[in-house]
Amino acid sequence: MENNEYIKRPENLVYSKPRLLNDNNMHYCPGCSHGVVHRLVAEVIEEMGVEHKTIGIAPVGCAVFAYSYIDVDWIEAAHGRAPAVATAVRRLNPDRLVFTYQGDGDLAAIGTAETIHAANRGENITIIFINNGIYGMTGGQMAPTTLEGMTTSTTPYGRRVDLNGYPLKITELLAQLPGTCYVTRQSVHTPATVRKTKQAIRKAFENSLAGKGTSVVEVVSTCNSGWKMSPAKANEWMVENMFPAYPPGDLKNEE
Repeated sequence: MENNEYIKRPENLVYSKPRLLNDNNMHYCPGCSHGVVHRLVAEVIEEMGVEHKTIGIAPVGCAVFAYSYIDVDWIEAAHGRAPAVATAVRRLNPDRLVFTYQGDGDLAAIGTAETIHAANRGENITIIFINNGIYGMTGGQMAPTTLEGMTTSTTPYGRRVDLNGYPLKITELLAQLPGTCYVTRQSVHTPATVRKTKQAIRKAFENSLAGKGTSVVEVVSTCNSGWKMSPAKANEWMVENMFPAYPPGDLKNEE
């Protein structure tokens, strides 16, 4: 048998597009991390076989269009209110897998109270948190997670602690709450980190279905358009600057 004939055999297919990731063209900027995380969410739901019982909550920001790409049931929440909506959905439907998909401006700014109190109550939901240190959709303004000295459209000379305060490490705050069972920080800039993030999402979803409390998966990400960098340079900048402030790894893991 010729090698090319062997490769074409269906049983040798090892990687394909998730069935739950539909054919809509994604609107995200080239190099954006959202598309990768969308794929991982779709893969995990499909592999777990729970697409019929999954409900996602999409708030405001770049993440708002997640419902256009992942073929499960979705509810759109007001800005920052996704954890509150997810609380109601899970309590009314205790057999469902309920997760939020939020950016740092949504989760750690206008949604700070909803995020902290849902986690403190130990709601059986998963929070997927995309942290790129900037408001990506609305013009690149400073976010709570913007690094000290980092330039944005509203901090053109860099974030100043005396004027703007310190970057908010909300994931560390959530890890201290008794209601959280799993809090982790990952990234998707290399094949190895993509695999780790997928494992983290699966663990979080399994915890939610098992009723163990709130799981939080932060994904330190790039915003190359907001950062005014190429995708490759944005990845390098993230590793050199974001990772020291937001180091990847598990912050809390209760078996």
